[in-house]
Amino acid sequence: MAGAKDELETMRTDTWLWVARFVKTRALAVDAVNGGRVQVNGVRVKPSKPVKPGDRVEITIGQDRHRVDVTGLARRRGSATDAALLYSERPEDREERERLAEQRRLAFPGVPERGGRPTKRDRRKIDAARGRERR
Repeated sequence: MAGAKDELETMRTDTWLWVARFVKTRALAVDAVNGGRVQVNGVRVKPSKPVKPGDRVEITIGQDRHRVDVTGLARRRGSATDAALLYSERPEDREERERLAEQRRLAFPGVPERGGRPTKRDRRKIDAARGRERR
């Protein structure tokens, strides 16, 4: 059974991103790594670069930057609860990410809170907030 243990000492970066639920598919993970949106220990990597517990991974998804420490590896993609056990985020990094998200949310005050498409009234509020006139 030594082979099973060796198998989980390291894991491909793209696979770990998928298993840890930062991306929905392996293909998206490969695209993120190849696009330079993923760094391991401060270095841009290839999708096959092995990660191990103790590594620091930076992932940029949209406008959010996640800085996490790898705490575990898994053979399979599991639930979100299980995936959260594979990494830890430092409190200062989490606070910064949440602060930036709040700033983005406050940048467009007219955007409706509920989901879906804006109504005609909502669209008028958004245009007014952005300084545009409707004809």
